[in-house]
Amino acid sequence: MSKDLGQTRSRRQLLAGVLRYATLGMLGTAGGFVVAKRRRLVREGKCINRGVCRGCKVFEKCGLPQALSAKQVLARIDDGGK
Repeated sequence: MSKDLGQTRSRRQLLAGVLRYATLGMLGTAGGFVVAKRRRLVREGKCINRGVCRGCKVFEKCGLPQALSAKQVLARIDDGGK
């Protein structure tokens, strides 16, 4: 009656594995929802950066009023403040 200790798993190990993979699945799902929401907001033309225009990835293509205002200010600074 010898047991192969390498092949058997205790309930604690099984539960830890189930919780680990369930958590990993939930994190992956939540990340997918965040990415999908960001893409949808960009498609709809809504600000995804909470009004911080200079660091935004879509700043050059953005047509929102706040971004247009920031572009005007940057253009004035580049022209020497005229």
